[in-house]
This record gives sequence, C-alpha cells and structure tokens, in this order.
Amino acid sequence: MSSNNLSPEQLAARWEVTLDTLQRWRREKVGPRFFKVERRIRYRLEDIEAYEGASLRSCGIGAAGAAA
Repeated sequence: MSSNNLSPEQLAARWEVTLDTLQRWRREKVGPRFFKVERRIRYRLEDIEAYEGASLRSCGIGAAGAAA
C-alpha cells in the first residue's frame, strides 16, 4: 500500500480523534474521501490535505482588523 494512503488509525492519530468519530463521519458522509481495498479503509493523503485546507478558518484578525 502506498505511503500516501493513511489507515483510519493513522488519521485518528493525526487529528487526535477516535476511530469511532471517523466511523461516524464516514457514515454521515463528513470528512475526507476514503476508499476500501477489500475490507480495509484508506484515506489518500491528498484528500486529507484538501479537506484540511478547506476547513481552515480565520480567527478574525487580519485584513478586516487592520482596516479598522
């Protein structure tokens, strides 16, 4: 298996969430895309990074705060 693919255990450790949380997100169609190889679930690193990028939020300090 490619090193660009993470297991649920690896993703759970990366995000500090439980395996149950990842399972619930898959069921609810939340979180990064995943695929199965036989019974094994895997997440592509590029999908994880895209999801992380789309999840970035501003803290409210920046351009709007500087204009004030």
